[in-house]
Amino acid sequence: MLRMKKLLPLILTVSLPIAVLAGCGTANKNASAGNNASSGSNSQSSGSSPAQPTEFSFYFTGSQNVKELWDTLIPMFEKQTPDVKVKPVYVPSGTGAQSSYDRILAAKQAGKGSGGIDLFSDDLSTITKGQKDDLWETLSTGAIPNLDKMDPQTMKDVSNLAIPYRSSAVILAYNGDKVKTAPNTLDELYDWIRQHPGKFAYNDPSTGGSGDSFVQTAIYKFLPPESIHNTDPSIEKDWDKGFSLLKELGPYVYGKGIYPKKNQGTLDLLISGEVDMIPAWSDMALEQIDKGQLPKSTKLKQLNPGFNGGPAYLIVPKLSDKKEAVKKFLNFVLTPEAQSVIVEKMHGFPGIQLSSMPANVQEAFKGVSSGFRSFNIGDLSKDMYQRWQSEIAVK
Repeated sequence: MLRMKKLLPLILTVSLPIAVLAGCGTANKNASAGNNASSGSNSQSSGSSPAQPTEFSFYFTGSQNVKELWDTLIPMFEKQTPDVKVKPVYVPSGTGAQSSYDRILAAKQAGKGSGGIDLFSDDLSTITKGQKDDLWETLSTGAIPNLDKMDPQTMKDVSNLAIPYRSSAVILAYNGDKVKTAPNTLDELYDWIRQHPGKFAYNDPSTGGSGDSFVQTAIYKFLPPESIHNTDPSIEKDWDKGFSLLKELGPYVYGKGIYPKKNQGTLDLLISGEVDMIPAWSDMALEQIDKGQLPKSTKLKQLNPGFNGGPAYLIVPKLSDKKEAVKKFLNFVLTPEAQSVIVEKMHGFPGIQLSSMPANVQEAFKGVSSGFRSFNIGDLSKDMYQRWQSEIAVK
């Protein structure tokens, strides 16, 4: 059961906006003839062998905590649904999620179905690429009834091609004993950095999402709001003001321009007391506070406008021949029971609306349900990293 006695006081102390993720739905209890053939008929003659469960392959990537989440949820599902078996294929973070996408695309082009990948987990950019290549199944409540527990707008944002089953956001993490009045806006944050030299740090943006978010937020501060969804390289000519700001802030950050590697690098500086404020992923910070790795004085806060964040998505290849079994699993993932495990294991925001969650979880997130921003600049991030390295990292 949830460690809510520990988690509730923690979450209630943060002023952290959550994007409550969502979708729509109704029930369809009819399995397709193709799935019945693969999983075996339920009506058996006397003396016949029991029907074999339908097994599908689930490819996912992420850190070790993501693997531990699925190691918990998959057995729960299989116990409740004995006619379906999940074959998890874990692709460690940074070692080749692109290869899974390439395999699905190559299989389609060769007329070989989905390449043995029946369920796939990745980010928004993968959904966008796959939409252009017509790779993904359109999802509906007819086959996944629990989609009606989600906010329809969130599903609309991805054209019903994926399920945002959990989420997290980049926020400010700071030492509440040292910082009595935390910034509320980006301008206030930049002023705080200037007024407290050496006490703020962000990581090299190419090594972790929290530093990436800090850099992107600064660059797109000077552009129209809709620009954070623009993947056209022509927009790069408008990045100059943002890079000038980052260069100007350089002498005021930790070590007069030292940028740690990875998200944990800046968290370590906050833990040691070398800095008083950093951008951090909400789930990482919440987990480390819960485990006592970050001091109890650590507080979390989102800015207005906020840093970026976003969901983790589950995607079904259109050419999979195990879709009916996969959709049973997706329906399970969207139950309050499974979503409560996500809150406990991942310290993440639930994918379904809070009104569908248990009362203790609703109370934990009460008053912190406004949205963060989702950036999607596609491959432009590579150019952003290169320019940051040449103009900001090099003193």
